[in-house]
Amino acid sequence: MTRRFWSNVLAVAYKEMRILQHNRPVLAMIGVQPVVMILLFGGALTYTPRHVPWAVLDRSGTALSRRLVEDIGSTTYFLPPTAVHSYAEGEGLLARRAALAMVVVPETFERDVLQGRGRVQLLLDGSEPIAAARVGGIVGSIVSAFRVDPGGTGGRPGPVDLRQRFRFNPTLSDRVFYLAALSGMLLTNLCMSSTATGLVGERESGTYEQMLSLPMSSLEIVMGKIAPSVGLCYFVLTFSTVVTGLLFGFWPRGHFLTLCVVVLPFLLASLAIGVLVSTLAHTTAQAIFITVFFIMPSFILSGIMLPYQLMPSPIRQLGGLLPLRWFQIACRRIVARGAGLGDVLVPMAALVLIFTVLLLLIRWRMKPRLG
Repeated sequence: MTRRFWSNVLAVAYKEMRILQHNRPVLAMIGVQPVVMILLFGGALTYTPRHVPWAVLDRSGTALSRRLVEDIGSTTYFLPPTAVHSYAEGEGLLARRAALAMVVVPETFERDVLQGRGRVQLLLDGSEPIAAARVGGIVGSIVSAFRVDPGGTGGRPGPVDLRQRFRFNPTLSDRVFYLAALSGMLLTNLCMSSTATGLVGERESGTYEQMLSLPMSSLEIVMGKIAPSVGLCYFVLTFSTVVTGLLFGFWPRGHFLTLCVVVLPFLLASLAIGVLVSTLAHTTAQAIFITVFFIMPSFILSGIMLPYQLMPSPIRQLGGLLPLRWFQIACRRIVARGAGLGDVLVPMAALVLIFTVLLLLIRWRMKPRLG
């Protein structure tokens, strides 16, 4: 390789560096993305349960049973317990993901403990194997250390047997956790990638201002651009559901039509994020770069890869701003728990709200700014 060769290489590199120097969106992402990812992987991803919702069915109603419940609740892992009065009520909380665990204390608890054969039942939501295993281990250690003597002096370890049952996924198979919401990951990637370059392409081809001058509103333009992607996403949803069932025998427990209804506001919200990215970016490269920046945090913060109950409170609340968080909640209720449409109204309402806010932002960004 001659000196002329390296001189040409350096000349082209210098030109590209000057171009990159004036590409502020890319420079901003280069500075922000490492910080965000470090915070996510360093602070969000943890296997320690935090603020776990749980229920208690105390059929004993004695001071001893109440002290056992207090011992469990005194840890930093759980929220205040929800008192239930029947198995059906507690299992309903598990089905709606309003509780991750339910402690059942039998009527004869105090007598059985004093006779050396006490037992407590723990029902866990097995559709989230990691969280269920950790919560089960924590409760098991507390029960095994339970003492009959309240002061802890002169008392002997209470021979309390903890019997665990896992609902919705008795074997704690990781496959159930990931396959139940796999469609959310596929659709998020497809939605954001398919629409992020739409308006940027119009701008690069010189037809953006011409499109804005058409006798139609920005809302009509946006809805027209995302409509074909909605049909494509429904095909991907159906295809992934059928392939998952044929290969692994994992079919939705709930009605597939319910899943189709729930997925519509999620698709609209995810596609709107892609359109918003397209209004922010000035080039196709910028749009792709910003889209990746949205997709990866969505996978982490939504709870689709790791139960969001294991995340610190501020980061868990931040994930509630993402459409994928609410869709994976609804999707797992339908697919893994057999929930109906009435059980997923709250996630659907959240998705509709996110879509509405995004439309307002897109409308503001798409106002004609002609000289």
